[in-house]
Amino acid sequence: MVGYVPKIVPWISPRGRDRRLVLRLDGTSTIPPFEQLRAQLAVMVATGLLEPGSRLPPIRSMAEHCDLAPGTVARAYRELELDGVAEGRGRSGTFVVDEPPESAQLDERRRQVDLAAGEFAFRMRQLGVSPPTAIDAIQAALAQPEDGPIG
Repeated sequence: MVGYVPKIVPWISPRGRDRRLVLRLDGTSTIPPFEQLRAQLAVMVATGLLEPGSRLPPIRSMAEHCDLAPGTVARAYRELELDGVAEGRGRSGTFVVDEPPESAQLDERRRQVDLAAGEFAFRMRQLGVSPPTAIDAIQAALAQPEDGPIG
């Protein structure tokens, strides 16, 4: 690892969509590579890019894409676990915890979700839609691609 080189790591979102993590690792930095990786992943969790329940890329895959030793990635993941950001689930992998610590963005997102759900329920009642029909409608909407709101 020589100098600053962005690394692209394929990743699958909790919704099953192919995504990419862009990591910026600097081989000339005095900051150890495991800490650079840990810090960037922690920021991705705090900003919501890595959502609660997201599975982190497997250690070997992350190591290969970042030109790091597997032990370096494993240490970064262990540090995330110690920070309360991630949890190891044995052979299933390492996952972002449901309630990451110090996550104001998650609190705001939770507030926004509650607000949107309330608005949806209010509108369904105005339309005279039964709860089962409203649930079917929202499940169909959530099954649509993530490309944006439905017309």
